[in-house]
Amino acid sequence: MEPRILLRTFCLIFGLGAVWGLGVDPSLQIDVLTELELGESTTGVRQVPGLHNGTKAFLFQDTPRSIKASTATAEQFFQKLRNKHEFTVLVTLKQTHLNSGVILSIHHLDHRYLELESSGHRNEVRLHYRSGSHHPHTEVFPYILADDKWHKLSLAISASHLILHIDCNKIYERVVEKPSTDLPVGTTFWLGQRNNAHGYFKGIMQDVQLLVMPQGFIAQCPDLNRMCFLLNFVRNLSRAEQRMNRLDQCYCERTCTTKGITYREFESWTDGCKNCTCLNGTIQCETLICPNPDCPLKSALAYVDGKCCKECKSVCQFQGQTYFEGERNTVYSSSGVCVLYECKDQTMKLVESSSCPALDCPESHQITLSHSCCKVCKGYDFCSERHNCMENSVCRNLNDRAVCSCRDGFRALREDNAYCEDVDECAEGRHYCRENTMCVNTPGSFMCICKTGYIRIDDYSCTEHDECITNQHNCDENALCFNTVGGHNCVCKPGYTGNGTTCKAFCKDGCRNGGACIAANVCACPQGFTGPSCETDIDECSDGFVQCDSRANCINLPGWYHCECRDGYHDNGMFSPSGESCEDIDECGTGRHSCANDTICFNLDGGYDCRCPHGKNCTGDCVHDGKIKHSGQIWVLENDRCSVCSCQNGFVMCRRMVCDCENPTVDLFCCPECDPRLSSQIASSAAACKGKLTVGPCHAQRWSVNSVSSQRMSAAHAVSPTLAKLTPSAMTSPKLAWTR
Repeated sequence: MEPRILLRTFCLIFGLGAVWGLGVDPSLQIDVLTELELGESTTGVRQVPGLHNGTKAFLFQDTPRSIKASTATAEQFFQKLRNKHEFTVLVTLKQTHLNSGVILSIHHLDHRYLELESSGHRNEVRLHYRSGSHHPHTEVFPYILADDKWHKLSLAISASHLILHIDCNKIYERVVEKPSTDLPVGTTFWLGQRNNAHGYFKGIMQDVQLLVMPQGFIAQCPDLNRMCFLLNFVRNLSRAEQRMNRLDQCYCERTCTTKGITYREFESWTDGCKNCTCLNGTIQCETLICPNPDCPLKSALAYVDGKCCKECKSVCQFQGQTYFEGERNTVYSSSGVCVLYECKDQTMKLVESSSCPALDCPESHQITLSHSCCKVCKGYDFCSERHNCMENSVCRNLNDRAVCSCRDGFRALREDNAYCEDVDECAEGRHYCRENTMCVNTPGSFMCICKTGYIRIDDYSCTEHDECITNQHNCDENALCFNTVGGHNCVCKPGYTGNGTTCKAFCKDGCRNGGACIAANVCACPQGFTGPSCETDIDECSDGFVQCDSRANCINLPGWYHCECRDGYHDNGMFSPSGESCEDIDECGTGRHSCANDTICFNLDGGYDCRCPHGKNCTGDCVHDGKIKHSGQIWVLENDRCSVCSCQNGFVMCRRMVCDCENPTVDLFCCPECDPRLSSQIASSAAACKGKLTVGPCHAQRWSVNSVSSQRMSAAHAVSPTLAKLTPSAMTSPKLAWTR
């Protein structure tokens, strides 16, 4: 078999195996459209056919909309993204022609931590982000997305390395400032807009995802990782051989281009403090070695603008000090008048005075300068006037002058920090790359790249085996798995608590009345209770859940209810839940009435009546405990000195006596709450029970007061447990006496 056929067969087998093995760990994936739960009820968007039928696609219309992740959903996103330096943004879209809109935005207040924008007016894609030094940055990629056609967009970031793919073609690859994902609390996530008023995207979006992994574009374009490298290598060698054969008769000079200037092969030039040479199309630079010449009389070595090394420069001697050509110095007379001198032609010469600008700060905040007679206010920007800070050096203001300082990751090439060079952390061993990684130097920093066959754990570590992806871990189903070198860590998801191997749902307010916490801040309430924490009793009586029989009253209980027979009825022993088992009590037949001997008892449904025989005048007396009580008579029960009864037209009414604590003769046996010797705890319990019909301590202590219910009692019947506020005048009130 020919080698080329063998190679094709090998590539086919390798490619199929790679396709079968493709997958993304769900813990590293954020499916934005699914998590936002967009639907027909979402204002401003509607579901439409997409580029394919595998997932949902949504049309973002120009009507007012607010597609913003809830606080809980956004925090779930940021839990995965926070402090990660390798991630990929994927989106399939069809943007309306000439529309300029935000695809997604992660920002806090006015700080855009990550915002992807497509401008149809400028025909460019923009990435807004904040760097690790908390400075805003914008990367612009000229490309037409807003053309009303379907496109696949992938933006992959690995530390300071950025790759933009569109339609599975690598469009741009850059080294940028390292984006910061240190997202503070309160950060918001928006889709299709920057906020409620700006950046409206118009068009269709599908498959919007954030992958917390490098080279996530492979999930969108798997063929990018399916190339057979051996076959491509053979093809490239063949093409190279053909080109070499054609170029054997030619000489092609290679050039180097930097800062807009093109240099020929072997040409040398000075770039700041470096000597550079173009060799084989590559720029190679070495640090410039400055000479140390002997200067003539009345001159000395000094830095010259635009040059790295010192040169001989004329000097002036003045009041015991040495000044270089062009330097100025102020002298104040005894009267406080300022005179300015400048070094010219090796002599300090007087500079004509000029008027100073007016200052808008108090005199205590004004600063006197050594090179000018004009004062300035504290905080003056000397860098805005003039400085000699070159590339990789920044100007900083001091109290009375400006100085240069090297950027992070750079070192000074001379003592004034005007020229700085990159520190090669990899070559000098000043990096943090651990085993299984390779250090790659970048301007001002470095990157740790995983060796072939290893997978990344964090910015500095790679491992051979990922226990999280292969599911060889012991993390709870409600935990997140984080791979480490030689092991893994389990961390409970937000809303769950535990050690990671065991995670239980956590409800911050707890679940009351026997409820159970089944998910993050979600309580399963027992029957009869409701509310986020099962704190609310369902009043089955008032809410219409139950309907008791007409002969029964509905009594609400904690978590349940009870149909209790009305006065004048009793249960027949069947105990029907709705009260159908309540039957009329025949007070006349059972002797449970208080009709006197000169009246006749007539049973009624739910009560009875004492009637005079035809033609007779009845006294209205009552029979109580075998004794005759006259109508209108009030007495205290012999076996309960705390209850008062009265006879009203043949009916006995018994009620609890009133406790007037201001009366010095009050009966403390019947009114313990009036006893000043009792603890405040009992008094407070009495106050708590006041006016309540309860089951529990209030019933047991018999402290409920102010009830206005009444019932007819026979002479042999016990005193009603319902306590009433009763006075002699109330006892004789016809309205109260005849109330059923």
